[in-house]
Amino acid sequence: MLSLHGLCCTSWLVIAAAVVSAQKTFNQRPGLKTECLGNVMRLTADKLLASGSQLEIEAVNGSKVVPLTPALAAKCGYSVESDPWGNAKFSASLLSCFIQNQGDHVFDIRLRLRLFGNKVSEEDVTEVTHSCEFKQWASREILCERNFMEVPTSIHNIWKMVFYTPKEKPMMLRDVEKAGYGVKTTPTRLVVRSPYNMADTYTQNVDGVQMEVLSVTTYFKRGWSVTLIDTTAACPTGGLLFTDNIITWYMPRYIPTVMDQEHRILELYMGINGKRLDPAHMNAMGYTLSLTDSHIIISLPVGGPDGYYKSHALSYEYHTTYSIEPMLELLWKEGMSDVTRYKVHYPITTPPKPQPPQITDNTVAELGFFNMLLGTFLHDVELINITSSTGVMTLAEANVRGFNVQQHGFSNGSKAFTIQVPFSDPVVLKAETTTYTLPLIFGLVILPEYTPFSHPALLEITVQDVTPPTVRGNCDDENFYVTVTYGNQGKNFNVMVGGKDLFTDLYAEYSVHENATHLSMTVPFLANEVTFELAHQSSIRARLHALLWDPVNNWHLKNFSLACSFPLTMTECFSNGTMTALAVKVESASRMNPSQLTLNDPSCKPTFSNGRFAYFYFDASSCGTTRTFYDDVMMYQNEISVGGRNSIALKDAVQPDYHMVVSCYYMLNDTQMVTFFTNPRRHEPFAESGVGKLHVRMRLAKDSSYNTFYMEDDYPVVKYLTAPLYFEVDLIQSTDPRLELVLENCWATVDGDSTMSWDLIVNGCENPDDSHRTTFQPVAFGELIQYPLHTKRFEVKMFTFVKDDMVLRDQIFVNCEAVICDIKQPDAICRGQCLSQNVGTNTKGMSQMLSSHF
Repeated sequence: MLSLHGLCCTSWLVIAAAVVSAQKTFNQRPGLKTECLGNVMRLTADKLLASGSQLEIEAVNGSKVVPLTPALAAKCGYSVESDPWGNAKFSASLLSCFIQNQGDHVFDIRLRLRLFGNKVSEEDVTEVTHSCEFKQWASREILCERNFMEVPTSIHNIWKMVFYTPKEKPMMLRDVEKAGYGVKTTPTRLVVRSPYNMADTYTQNVDGVQMEVLSVTTYFKRGWSVTLIDTTAACPTGGLLFTDNIITWYMPRYIPTVMDQEHRILELYMGINGKRLDPAHMNAMGYTLSLTDSHIIISLPVGGPDGYYKSHALSYEYHTTYSIEPMLELLWKEGMSDVTRYKVHYPITTPPKPQPPQITDNTVAELGFFNMLLGTFLHDVELINITSSTGVMTLAEANVRGFNVQQHGFSNGSKAFTIQVPFSDPVVLKAETTTYTLPLIFGLVILPEYTPFSHPALLEITVQDVTPPTVRGNCDDENFYVTVTYGNQGKNFNVMVGGKDLFTDLYAEYSVHENATHLSMTVPFLANEVTFELAHQSSIRARLHALLWDPVNNWHLKNFSLACSFPLTMTECFSNGTMTALAVKVESASRMNPSQLTLNDPSCKPTFSNGRFAYFYFDASSCGTTRTFYDDVMMYQNEISVGGRNSIALKDAVQPDYHMVVSCYYMLNDTQMVTFFTNPRRHEPFAESGVGKLHVRMRLAKDSSYNTFYMEDDYPVVKYLTAPLYFEVDLIQSTDPRLELVLENCWATVDGDSTMSWDLIVNGCENPDDSHRTTFQPVAFGELIQYPLHTKRFEVKMFTFVKDDMVLRDQIFVNCEAVICDIKQPDAICRGQCLSQNVGTNTKGMSQMLSSHF
């Protein structure tokens, strides 16, 4: 909303004249532009107004700041408007109140723009100082603006004024000002200003054009003599003709109240937004300016770039208007010397035109859902809810329910909405077995006014009995076995495995068999298209993802995922004192590069590595291997990590932390192999601990009390968008008060596409780029919390990922890096958790990778 303390879209009229020779502007903000346009100063601000914000303009008069109320603006010669994009336009007559006038040649203005409202966190004030130089005043000038009329004459010592309506109505000067008229003297002129539709102005029909007339005689008294000055202005309030494509503005060529019949036109100009246009520009824009015996005619095409469209809801139905502000400037001469400049700034808005929204039904029965397009609309329309037979839903609720509601913008600034509704949804009415009916009502609003309107839709489709394709699978110790049954539509799809086309990229690598009704394939669990989820002591959990895809219509017909555990030797211990270890890149550490893994000694690198594995072969007495005695058992232990234990771990988003403990136990006369593998991240509700005395877990609480938690059988947990999720990470089985657990980094990933991630906690603090920031919760001593420093809690608003403008419905995994700190040796991340608590250091600590999914 834009206002002069409430003023919006009014009109005014002025009489005066000038030529601009110089201008100066100070204290401008980005997007702010000031111009001297004849006897008017104009200020424009691009996209100054956000939705729900308001602009107030104040005039600075010496040490005083004067708010420009609607009445004062019209009385003093100011005008303001805005368009639907938030662009503001302010105009001031050079003879307006509060302008510093230097000899009727130099005019200085100071303004304050005060922005406030819903989208402005604190009051935004900008001061603008502008100077216009205007020297060549005509004998008489008439300026018609949005909300006032103004007439200057060159005499002082006003006694009284007589208004003609057309009857005479004498008034003393104080009564004139009290009635709302503006009267001002400059070094050489008297200025009389009147808003439109005043009690002492009148209307007149001139050659079919409605005009508003201000006619006044001013009495000047000096000594014993009295001087009378007649001033008259006439401004158009009609003369418009509209068709679907053209706006035609008719102005009388002869206006009796302000012209002699023998006048001679010297100059004639057309302009837009107060600026003159040259013939080339007019021709390019499709504007015309012509003269007849009785009229001056301006034509403008509807929809031109100098104007703008606006949405309206009349009787709850959608309409649009087009607005533009042409200017007419006319210079004529009467007799031998009298010259009049007549300028009209004429804002025009076309009558509201009904634009019933169209529903385009793009439903394809084989896909199993209704698919419709709603639109098109102008940019200022928003879809806010959908009413069905079961009630009213917001768009977020509809998408969570299983609808797919998307907004689409077009290059011309318009927009449309697509809505997909599964046939299986309860809002779809099913008749017998083959006919589906979907009745909906779309609730929309027009911004920034939030004017509501609605549009109904009724879709119906009759479908044949369709048997869609099905996929099933199983595993043995080495392979995935997948069978695809075509259904009654035949093989009308491609098979994508791990993002690759089975028939063009993988057919030769897998054992594929086809017939008229089925397709089967055998995929080794070590194939590149297989995703490793978890690694255990002697097995690995792997997942194969397949997609049935229609390449003609770009439809996803079926998603299939199969996860199995396969035997895999991770560590071997030999009687000659050598050890081998296999490190695997799992899905939760997909950005880890196996070739960068080392043992405790960073110089001990993999004997072999590729994009998925790192294989180490080393002697038990080398590479930083430690030896510990337990009765009749001797344990050799090493650790695989990024860079080794004595180097700085890379813990940014590119290279996550990775740790794997390798242990071998040797007895007196026998050699046995014992392996223990610490997984970087797991997809269970909490992370199991690694080797050692320190155990860390992650849990998801059911509410903010943190008294009850989801168990393993509860997962995956389903939540609505923006619903709060309460996570707890704690150090268990430790009673050492010198330790503190600090969360260094936490992030979310998507099941099946770990390349998509979003940071929740970065370097111990909430992600500053998240509009719904993670919130740390305080932890206090209690029955369940004996050591508050051993526990961290945080709250996250439920969200989802979007890929290629599609909302993903896969499971979301939350991962955390936890650091165990010595509180007596503060350093690095241990200096703080962005909480008002004292925290310790990681000088002799350890880090854990935790994971939870829902």
